[in-house]
Amino acid sequence: MKNLVDQINAQMEFFAVNAAAQVEKNNKAAGTRARKAALELTKLLKEFRKVSVEEAKK
Repeated sequence: MKNLVDQINAQMEFFAVNAAAQVEKNNKAAGTRARKAALELTKLLKEFRKVSVEEAKK
């Protein structure tokens, strides 16, 4: 579970950097990377929820 949280944190950092570059510098490529990171975050967060619920049942 710790590994999953580390992956989420890394992906959030990547998203934040690229989203900021898109907004502040109008960098279209950064926007594409930010959207891709958002999709990956969605997957990771769903996995976190699944693992968290399983851990809570123990």
